[in-house]
Amino acid sequence: MRLLFIFMDGIGLGADDPNINPFARAAMPFLRGLLGGRALTRRAAPYEDERTTLLAADAGLGVSGYPQSATGQAVLLTGVNLPAALGYHYGPKPNADVAAYLGSENLFARLTRAGKTSALLNAYPPRYFDGIDSGKRLYSSIPLAVTNAGLQLLTKDDYFEGRAMAADFTGEGWAGFLGYPQAPVFTPESAGTELARLAAQYDFAMFEYWASDYAGHKQDMPSAVAQLERFDGVLNGLLEHRDMTRDLVLITSDHGNMEDLSVRRHTDNAVPVLLFGDLRARQRFADGLTDLADIAPRIWEAVTASAWSPAAA
Repeated sequence: MRLLFIFMDGIGLGADDPNINPFARAAMPFLRGLLGGRALTRRAAPYEDERTTLLAADAGLGVSGYPQSATGQAVLLTGVNLPAALGYHYGPKPNADVAAYLGSENLFARLTRAGKTSALLNAYPPRYFDGIDSGKRLYSSIPLAVTNAGLQLLTKDDYFEGRAMAADFTGEGWAGFLGYPQAPVFTPESAGTELARLAAQYDFAMFEYWASDYAGHKQDMPSAVAQLERFDGVLNGLLEHRDMTRDLVLITSDHGNMEDLSVRRHTDNAVPVLLFGDLRARQRFADGLTDLADIAPRIWEAVTASAWSPAAA
């Protein structure tokens, strides 16, 4: 089956407290409806109904200290408990120890060898590539895995020509912050429709959303609430235009952060694992899942094993 992985950086399952948790404050009627009227907080998990599965996954992986981005993202793309193997959490960008695990055995590389199509759907602006080429910027774990698999990161031209997504979903950052006033701009719902269209072209598609972690570190409640309300519209448009009889949508994170704006650092909260799609496929994916290292093997099986197809059930 086809799988879309929406990675949202730095979101955990926090307290149902609107004073510190934007998930408890934001107006997210679509997602709340999918969760039986509950906000995406600690008390909502676990949950399963005819459309939605929600689990809580341990991001600490048995290693002391707060989870970090480089190791957490690498775990999601390899299934290896890197913090346990290395003895520490590390981030934000991979050091040599972490990068060594993101070579030929990451999900993108393995799926490519298996004859499956995959892509990271984010469009990167020219100045990103300038920074990489000059050595002033380092790849984070996800684009490093993509390039190690021999796949191309998508560009400004890909975005303008309808082959990629803006990092903020709607493209407002391209039109404003990045200085491209002619850039395509979408409503949240139409951005979700666009995400569904692009993801349908691949066996495995991934989209990385990083602004959530930034808002957490800034303790910026208005930005966090605005992001979540925008995402609610994106999710609505996405699920209305995915073939949920043959597609699985996964949303998860690398560590907690934005769910507790009383602190600037990461948290040790469990992270949400949200699944949308065929019930039997969701149940197979969720069975026995307890931490971040369980996710990559299930992605691999969902995309490569014919038994996961609803038609084969």
